Amino acid sequence: MTDNHKDQQEQQASGAQPIFLLPGVVTALCGLMVAIHIAASFLKPEGLQQLILWFGFIPLRFNAIPADMEAALPLLWTPVTHAFLHGGWEHLILNVAWLAIFGTPVARRYGAVPTVAIFLLSAIAGAAAFTLTTFLGLDTGVVLVGASGGIAGLTGAAVRFMFQPVLFAKVPDTDQVVPVGRKLATLREVWANSRARTFSLFWIILNAAVPLIPVFVPGMTAGIAWQAHLGGFLAGLFLVPLFERRHA
Repeated sequence: MTDNHKDQQEQQASGAQPIFLLPGVVTALCGLMVAIHIAASFLKPEGLQQLILWFGFIPLRFNAIPADMEAALPLLWTPVTHAFLHGGWEHLILNVAWLAIFGTPVARRYGAVPTVAIFLLSAIAGAAAFTLTTFLGLDTGVVLVGASGGIAGLTGAAVRFMFQPVLFAKVPDTDQVVPVGRKLATLREVWANSRARTFSLFWIILNAAVPLIPVFVPGMTAGIAWQAHLGGFLAGLFLVPLFERRHA
């Protein structure tokens, strides 16, 4: 078997496609985020402030429970809706690129509904982590916007299989060896795989180090929801086996 032929088989097994052929669900998520940001750009400052107030995630709203349930009402939807708002074009473009890279293998393996489920559950987990650090005094952030928690979840899900070797099987009738996909690794197998372990540790340590930026660069704030990244990543890493039964 030639190297080129083997590479083609591995691409087929992993669902790899040219980058401009994104899965429909990834294209739809990216398009929705871009459309919302474009629409928001036409709002006046007062309107934009109201948009963020009603659809951004604000942990301090929990303080209104149970005294002022009306003020706390947005907590019913903002753990999800914050993922579709962005602080600027740079923020949006970075998240769209990240979604295209790590959402694609998840979507090709599991399909549209599980991909959206992982994205939304990870966004909620990111909001929960953001809330925890806010009330522990580890972060002074008042509002959370951005898809990075949900996309981090897709990243964590992809780590469970994208570094695993391609599996091959022999067709009984023809004895032809064909690729059948990649195994979903256990957490132990992720740790045992040097590439998966290195990627995961680098990603976790990099985000965990964000709060230390002001220590080494006085007067500078990171402006990165590192806790949402970590919460989302861990959610995707642990939740993805729930959707494996859908994988053909």
